[in-house]
Amino acid sequence: MGKVYLVGAGPGDPELITVKGLRAIQQSDVILYDRLIPEELLAYAPKEAELLYCGKQPDHHSLTQEKINQLLCEYAEQDKVVTRLKGGDPFIFGRGGEEAEVLKQKGISYEIVPGITSGSAAPAYAGIPLTHRDYSSSVTFVSGVSKSGEAYEKYWEHLAQSSDTLCIYMGVKSLKGICERLVRYGRDKDTPIAVIHWGTTDQQHTVTGTLVSILHQTHLFQNPSMIIIGEVVRLRDRIQWFEKEDLENQLSAEAIFG
Repeated sequence: MGKVYLVGAGPGDPELITVKGLRAIQQSDVILYDRLIPEELLAYAPKEAELLYCGKQPDHHSLTQEKINQLLCEYAEQDKVVTRLKGGDPFIFGRGGEEAEVLKQKGISYEIVPGITSGSAAPAYAGIPLTHRDYSSSVTFVSGVSKSGEAYEKYWEHLAQSSDTLCIYMGVKSLKGICERLVRYGRDKDTPIAVIHWGTTDQQHTVTGTLVSILHQTHLFQNPSMIIIGEVVRLRDRIQWFEKEDLENQLSAEAIFG
């Protein structure tokens, strides 16, 4: 019997993978990889390794989750070392828990290799600390794709007041409804918000505003993006360090105004 590694590849910057995650790639016979992994990491796989793309896009999955589960088991039962390579962390909106359950039921040996999730990495690269003793002492990771109907309303009613900082995954498509519900259920309409596109990569672009004004800027961002809501977003102006155009604007301003 082989072994399966459920590996978090990190948020996009290939250098942010863990040493243990990289080692799993290097010893793999088979790698099943997702759409948002840094593809540079595949170069570390053995030349004879089999690479299988199983990425998911909105409204289109190259392989169903059931098929992925099946393949993990089949390859492991062929005495192969299998790496399931996922963007971010496998246990944060990565369906790693579902895959681990199946492997456990089949009696297949596996390891979980945590990764850096985009919910913490993207804001860090955008100069937004998720906690700060003056602004935020609580953080919630939220799925923008969730329940519907009455349950959906209660979900956002609870989130509106439950945490200082909200980190929303997969929320671009439903951003208008999210902002409207947060305001409806008590969040200040002037609460700062940031939408970070392709966080930690050279394509990173951040748009900021408030729960009201951001809805007039939707043409400036698209998937994949992380949405950060909370007072900590105000710190971006002071500690932003990564995005080139912002740094160039800052240096230009310093040259002109001293």
